[in-house]
Amino acid sequence: MTTHQTELRLHVPEPTARPGEEPDFSSLAVPNVDETPKPGIDIPAFDTYPLATGMVRVMANSPVDPPSAAVAKTSAWDPELSTADKLAGYRNMMVTRIIEEQFLMLQRQGKAAFAVRSLGEEAVAVSAAMAVDASTPGYGPGKDMHFPTYRQAGILVANRHSLVEMTCQMLSNTGDRLKGAQLPGLHSVTEAGFFSVSGNLGTQMIQAVGWGMASAIEGKRNVAVAWTGEGATAENDFHSAMVFASVYQPPAILNVVNNQWAISSFQGIAGGMNSPFAQRGIGYGIATLRVDGNDFLAGYAATQWATERARAGYGPTLIEWVTYRAASHSSSDDPSRYRPKNAADSWPLGDPVQRLADHMLATGEVSQAELDQIRAEAESTVEAAVTEAEEMGTIKDGINTPPREMFQHVYATPPPHLVEQAASCGEDLLADLNTGGHDH
Repeated sequence: MTTHQTELRLHVPEPTARPGEEPDFSSLAVPNVDETPKPGIDIPAFDTYPLATGMVRVMANSPVDPPSAAVAKTSAWDPELSTADKLAGYRNMMVTRIIEEQFLMLQRQGKAAFAVRSLGEEAVAVSAAMAVDASTPGYGPGKDMHFPTYRQAGILVANRHSLVEMTCQMLSNTGDRLKGAQLPGLHSVTEAGFFSVSGNLGTQMIQAVGWGMASAIEGKRNVAVAWTGEGATAENDFHSAMVFASVYQPPAILNVVNNQWAISSFQGIAGGMNSPFAQRGIGYGIATLRVDGNDFLAGYAATQWATERARAGYGPTLIEWVTYRAASHSSSDDPSRYRPKNAADSWPLGDPVQRLADHMLATGEVSQAELDQIRAEAESTVEAAVTEAEEMGTIKDGINTPPREMFQHVYATPPPHLVEQAASCGEDLLADLNTGGHDH
């Protein structure tokens, strides 16, 4: 006879700490950098199971690493980047952090409608963008394609997109290439390998897998790089993408950025307390890596490995980036209402920008003076770009875009209700169409 020891109840996961409590990340196991082996790119997907439960790391200088391990420990995953490449990564992360701070400032000043930052997780987008670009000569921005979320602006910075254009998109002004038709921060720069951002996370996954399938059909080796958050792994779009990626084996990298919070829902609501999100890749027969998301070198190495695997025809890779969203979800969010204010300071993997700086200082590759100069140059570059963009207008100055822009780029033949709405704004859409001036 079976005896029930506990009362049956619905289990609702709760975070380890709420506002007013001490942050608790004791459940996050951080392995030593030399514990995770690096297999060949031809490894069968199921054999990557240890990589889905461990963690790819290179820099042994997180807050939980002993000080003596900072240089002494070596990782099989070390991409052996030159000092110049490391400094480029440092600069790209620094520019990303500074310009996103400026974007938030513009929003607070009433000059932009919305702002999103990647504070505390800049290494994710920057390292991945640099690794995809560098993995194979002849491939790079415009030939491979990222399908990002609103928190991967670092891809545009790393791929050398104009900071002025990025700022104009935030301000929805006359210099905005999207003509104010997209939410600030949801960029679209396909020539920089940056597909149009969708505010609804999960959609990027199926778009990327489809793009990768098309690349394979055409006999190309261009890689589709999908991005989503850990919360969206509970959505149907994510699982549909996993099925198609598993069946058709397109050249694709499926990135899950586990920054611990999907707006105000902590990662346990999406199942993160039961097992690493990376294990979902194993369940679908997809090669999987779990990466220290605040380790620039580890992120570069993992993306490089997955890119080479995809180009060689061995199929897709799922990467879980373990990181922490240090800032609010967006300018409309107040994280102090659902988590401790000082939680980011206690994050076991530290700050990505500072960790790369400390690593280069420890190895003697750079001096503090050189790093200070890079920061000063980044601040000056961002300041100049923001100033130039503001000269083209902000929403605080009033809308400068002609009303007709609201109705263009949507329908080849405007439906009656839009014709009526345009007329109320003094625009004759049908006359515009008849003269061949309507943009299809």
